[in-house]
Formats: sequence, C-alpha cells, structure tokens
Amino acid sequence: MLNNISFYNFMHRQILVLIALFASTATSYIFFGIIYSSYVIEPLWYLFVLALSYWGYRLYKEYSETILTIQEKEVWLNKLRYFIFFYFSSWTIMFVVYVMRDNIELHYLAIFTQLGVAVVATTILVSEKKLAIFILASSMLPITIYLLLIGKFYSYIIAILTIVLAWVLLYGSRNTYGYLQRNQFQAYHDYLTKLGNRRYFVELLEDGIKKQKSDNKFMFLLLIDLDHFKTINDTLGHDIGDKLLSEVAQRMSNLSKVNKGTASRLGGDEFCILSSTYEDKQKCLESAQEFAQELLDIIKQTYIIDEHNLYISASIGVSIIDNPKVTANTLIKEADIAMYEAKSKGRDGVILFNSELSVRVERKLEVERLLRFAIKKGEITLNYQPQVNRDGEIIGCEVLVRWHNEQLGNVGPDEFIPISEQTGFIIELGYYILEESFKTLSEWDKKGIYLNQFSINISMRQMFSKTFIEDSIALCVKYLNPTLSAKLIFEMTETSAAEDVQKLIEIMNKAKLCGIRFSMDDFGTGYSSLSYLRQIPIDELKIDKSFISELDNPKKDANMVTTILNIAKNLGLSVVAEGVETQEQKEFLVKEKCDILQGYNFSKPLSKDKFEEFYLKDKISSL
Repeated sequence: MLNNISFYNFMHRQILVLIALFASTATSYIFFGIIYSSYVIEPLWYLFVLALSYWGYRLYKEYSETILTIQEKEVWLNKLRYFIFFYFSSWTIMFVVYVMRDNIELHYLAIFTQLGVAVVATTILVSEKKLAIFILASSMLPITIYLLLIGKFYSYIIAILTIVLAWVLLYGSRNTYGYLQRNQFQAYHDYLTKLGNRRYFVELLEDGIKKQKSDNKFMFLLLIDLDHFKTINDTLGHDIGDKLLSEVAQRMSNLSKVNKGTASRLGGDEFCILSSTYEDKQKCLESAQEFAQELLDIIKQTYIIDEHNLYISASIGVSIIDNPKVTANTLIKEADIAMYEAKSKGRDGVILFNSELSVRVERKLEVERLLRFAIKKGEITLNYQPQVNRDGEIIGCEVLVRWHNEQLGNVGPDEFIPISEQTGFIIELGYYILEESFKTLSEWDKKGIYLNQFSINISMRQMFSKTFIEDSIALCVKYLNPTLSAKLIFEMTETSAAEDVQKLIEIMNKAKLCGIRFSMDDFGTGYSSLSYLRQIPIDELKIDKSFISELDNPKKDANMVTTILNIAKNLGLSVVAEGVETQEQKEFLVKEKCDILQGYNFSKPLSKDKFEEFYLKDKISSL
C-alpha cells in the first residue's frame, strides 16, 4: 500500500464495520431456525460468529490502545487478515448446512446470503486485493458447485452466470482498487519528486510522536531548504528547476534509505526527513548532526542537467523529538525556525533548534507584530546627536530613531531596523523618519537654529523602493527650501551600498538634483575599494566607532584612522568620526584634522527640545 499509516488506520476502522454488519445480520439465522424448527445448529453457529466478533474486537482494541511500530503493525495486519478470512468463511458453513436440507426455500436463502458475502468482500476489502480475491473465490465456488450438482440445464446456465458475476465483482474490485491507489498516491505524494508530501509526512511524524510517548525513544527531524533555488528558476527556467528538484529529491531519498529514514517534500524547494528511533538522546543528536552534514555534502555535488553544470547548497534545521506532548506541526515549525537561523548565518549550514533559539525567534515575531502599529500609536520618536567641528562648535546633527513600546519597553534600532527591512515595513518607517526630520529642520531654521548639515540614515531597501526619489523630492518641496535641502545628508552603510552599484548611482544622482548629499556610514567595516569610492557620488566618509575606540588602547595603532583620513582628503571628501567618547580621542582627531566629531564626549542623542536647549546654551557660552 502506498501510504502504510493511512492503510493501517483504514483497516482498523473496517473491523467495527464488519462486526456491526455481520453480528447484526447473523441474528436472522436464529429467526430462520425458529421458523423451520431448527433450534441447535443456528444458535451454535451464532455463538461461533460472536466468538469471531470478539476476536475482531480485541484486534481493534490492540491497535487503538497500543503504540505499534511499523513491524508490529505488519504482525497485527496479518492477524487481522486471518480474522477476516474466518469471519467471511463462517457464512459458508451455514450455506453448506442449508443446501443439504430438503427445504428448497432454505437453499434460496443460503445462495442469497452467500452472494451477499461475496459482494461485501469485494467492497470492504478493495484495498486488500489478494484477500478479497481469495474470499470471493471461496464464497462463489460453493454456489457454483451446488448449481453444477443439480444437473439441470438451467442450473448450468446459472452456474455460468455465477462465474460471470464473480468475474464482474472481481473486475469492479480491481478497477476500484486501482482508482484508490492513484487517488491515494495523489493525496499523499508529491507529483514531481514522487516523495511523500506534507500530509504524508505529518501523519508519519504523528506516528513517531506516539511511538516516542510509548517507548521513550528518540527521533530527529531535518527540514531542508535549498539556497538560492529561485535564482536557478528565474535564470534557467522552471523546467530546469523541476529537474534539479527531482535530482535533489533522489539524492535525499537514497541517503535516507541507507540511514533508515524517510524523506518528503513539503512544497517548493523545502524538504523534510524523519529518522528511525534511537534509544539514547545524545546518540540521536550526534546522528542528526552527522546525517545533516552528509546530506549537505551530497546536495552540493555537481548536477548536470540539460548540459548545464549546476551547483546548489542547502540550509538545514534540526529538531529532536523528545517531548510526547508536542504536535507534528510544532516540530516542523521548530525545525523551520532553526533552518531560517541557518540561512541568516550565511546559508549552507546546520542549526539545531533549542530553547534559546525559540525565545529569540518568539521575540522577533513579537517585535515584528508590534512594530506594525508603532507609528500609529506614536511610539516612534527621533533623537538628534550633535556634530561639532574641530573648534567644538555645533555644526550639524545625526537623526537617530527610537522605539518605546508598552509591552516590550525600549527596543534598540539594531533590533527593530533589520526586522523592518526584512518585512518591508522599512518603507513606511523610512518615510515617517524623513517627514518628521524635514519638519524639524524647517522648524529649527525658523527658530534660529542654523546647522550646516542634517544627517539621516537611509536603508538600502528604502532607497531602492520605487517611490523613494519621488517621496524625497515631494517632502523637500513641502517642508524645505533649496537652502535647507542642501543641508541634508543621507547616510548609507558601506556594506549595503554594494548591492547594486549602477542603480544606486542613478538614485543618488537624482537626489543630488535637490541638493541632497550622501555619506558612507561605518566606513572601514565593509568591502569598498578605492575605485568603488571614486565611482559612487558620495560627499562624506564616516569612520566607524570601532576604530575610534582603539585610539585609547596603547597596544593598538592609529594607522587605520589616519589612512581613512588621508583617503578622504585625496578624494575631496569630508570626514565624520563617530563614537568619540574621550578627550584623548578628540585631541588625536583634531590633530589629524578630522572635519567633524560626534560622540558622548560632546553629547548623547537628545530629544528635539533638549537639542534646542543644548544648541542655544552652546551658542551663548561661545559669545
């Protein structure tokens, strides 16, 4: 049978159907016995049927109340086959008894009952083809022999018709069986790879969970997702992609069989593998890691498909089945969480699900959920950190976004900004930050707070969105004049800026038409080359604070900071040093003629009102 678990469950349900049908129908023979003055054979036969029914009921309870392995289920199924054979054959006993009597009415009754048994056998036992054929033959053969022994012309004709009826029942049963086979294959198997599908795997996993609960054994679950499979589909077409999936599935299936596991395809380029049972949890864990690594190695071997040499890797999440209270979907979710963790760490790896990972993911999901309402609830605020020149005068500021939620408390931008980028919320959030920043710059100008530059961090996903340039220009027109627009500096990180250089340059040049300038943030931590710096139209470099902090360490030299300053001068760029926290750092940077300084040595990030107070106080003190 194509899906053993479903088949066992189906046969298990048929036991009660047979018992209810036969035990109730058999009472009619008691009634016939009374009518025809037969008070011994019918009651004895009925007791025999009840005894067989009790045997069947015991088999039903054994399957219901005991967690059986696949091997134990096969043993149980063989017992069930014997029960069914004897249960159906019991009716042949009364057929023989009745046709040996002189009363012709009982002959008709015996023939009718035996035909009914044959029909029931071919209907209920359609999934047990061999058993159904055997019972059909044992039911129809006595009728045929009986008709032939009559020795009349009509009896020969009826005997032939009986054989024809048996053939029709058999033909119908075989066609129904084939239909059920195909239907069940489609219901439980993936059409492309011929592996079990999600439904099949969930049933298999639920069976494994029951086994773990019964025997306290352990299993592992692997969830495999192919890395960058979409790229192959998009570049070479879905036909190549489907052939690649089939080849990957074959490799997984072969390796799984060697290790006594079962592979299934959940959908798309996502697969699952369930292991066999282990007595020891540590052994199960070690086997899971070894198997996962072996699977990674096999998947990465070259594929030759339609003259294309293809290479692909995978990310694998591992979940250990050691808790009988969890559900199949929960285990798949755990493995899925671990798999996405593997992807976030660079792909082509294996991550084991654990409680720490679960807490981190739950936190991420909660942050993602609440972030959606942060702007509407007024939870997003902006702080402004002053930027000073070498003389200590405030000449600019950097806009820093903050989020405070009643449930989560203060959530740092290093946590919620990446999540907003992953979910696409950064488009809405970025627009809000731009609009509030532009309003502030305009208000400050009216209050006499004059700044040379006003820096705002821009996400690459935000910058590459279709409406970024239009939104930025529209906001400039709405809130700023050309002089104020020229004070804007959009900061982008060095690493993210390398995503699509040509498109980035096009966007930057359009923004520069409004006077907007650009700064490369966290410079020195990415992969920029000098040619890359010359290529993109930036106006400023911002030295990452990790380099500034090393200026206080006598064991570290300041060559990196000095080099960046020299590069900037040669390229005609201004330089901002962020994270300046000590007087020694300040003095070094001033000595090296760094243009702009920013950090706690001057001021922490301030609210809008506090920044105004700080600015005015600084101006008064400088008079």
